[in-house]
Amino acid sequence: MKAVVIDRYGDPAGMTVVEREEPGLEAAQVLVRTEAIGVGGVDAVIRRGTVGLGFPQGMVPGSEVAGTVVAVGADADPALVGRRVWAFTGTSGGYAEYAAAYEEDVSPLPDGLSAVDAVTVGSAATVAHCALAHAHLTAGESLLVRGGAGSIGIAAIELAARAGASVIAATASSAERAHRLRGLGATHTLDRSGRGDDIAAAGFDVIVDIVGGPDVPSFLELLRPNGRYILVGAVAGYPPPDFGMVLLRSFRQSRSVATFSLDSIPKPERNRVREELFGQAARGEISAVVHGVLPLGEAAEAHRSMDAGGVFGRYVLVPG
Repeated sequence: MKAVVIDRYGDPAGMTVVEREEPGLEAAQVLVRTEAIGVGGVDAVIRRGTVGLGFPQGMVPGSEVAGTVVAVGADADPALVGRRVWAFTGTSGGYAEYAAAYEEDVSPLPDGLSAVDAVTVGSAATVAHCALAHAHLTAGESLLVRGGAGSIGIAAIELAARAGASVIAATASSAERAHRLRGLGATHTLDRSGRGDDIAAAGFDVIVDIVGGPDVPSFLELLRPNGRYILVGAVAGYPPPDFGMVLLRSFRQSRSVATFSLDSIPKPERNRVREELFGQAARGEISAVVHGVLPLGEAAEAHRSMDAGGVFGRYVLVPG
């Protein structure tokens, strides 16, 4: 099979296409012939080496695929063979024509949902849904999504709007992207520094941050009293070591900060949420925003575009 590997961490030029044997299966795994492969922010973080220390040279990146099950391990359900599924492959293994996944990390695809749309919303919308629940966002509260143009940010905006948030703001890098975010449910847009709209002065009850990096302290200052800051990504790297001083200086405002990962959600629960979201996407109730579809061999081009900050939604790779 063809697969993309990271021969050198850092620039996307370190990614190459190679021929490899199909992955062998453990007893509880299934083999998926991929039809679509999601290109996520975590893939770029690992490839850059931002927080990806310890990953081996020659690894196949990619964590989510959609396609058809063609084989199962000794302990997996043989009835899955021939089924269209979405699959989580872990932190590696997705950028390939065939990918192995544990049966417990596989979700069936409903009729009417394409493989491309499945890898656009599969992880992203599930993270967004669970992060908003982790923040205890309630109807009438205000939300800021930092990194609104990414697939997680877009899902958070749409889901918060459906949940009755009174104000939904999002950061965007251009007027065109801000306009698109408003079309998806944002009531206000700010520039990447958190400025550009008077709503920022009023503060937010919840901030969902997919970006991280050195600007976290300035965004913490935008929390209202009792506000909750949920860090779900670090595409710009780790916050500065002393970022917690913002909370201590505003001690009487009872602000809080938390990290969030789907790893903290039991697999049956996250699978239930994902399958509900797949149904909503198939019915057109939430959006699968695809920036572009590229051949598997052009994975490096998708990463170059992500590094340049020009992606709205998600890149998807397709074999062939």
